[in-house]
Amino acid sequence: MNKKMAWKMLLLVALLLVASPLFGQTKDQPAAGGHWVAITAGFSMAIASGMCGLAQAKAVAAAAEGMARNPGAAAAIRFALLLGLVLIESLALYTLVIIFVKVG
Repeated sequence: MNKKMAWKMLLLVALLLVASPLFGQTKDQPAAGGHWVAITAGFSMAIASGMCGLAQAKAVAAAAEGMARNPGAAAAIRFALLLGLVLIESLALYTLVIIFVKVG
């Protein structure tokens, strides 16, 4: 086993030792700081929406450039663009659903 693999194994063991108490909570002893759920939900929605916006802008720019370079393939590029935009937008919608389930 080389040094890199040994460090990875050590890191994995350290993460497991740190993470195991987090999952040991019961109903009698709930997680501390339950009020942070709404704040982190807002941050997660902001991050998801921002990243979706950036990804959609990049997809539209690439599609416009592709259609400008090859107008004959515009129909195929448009279909791929719309499919990609739908999948990108679904990330934000899934994040919104998870937030409503978690906060509500």
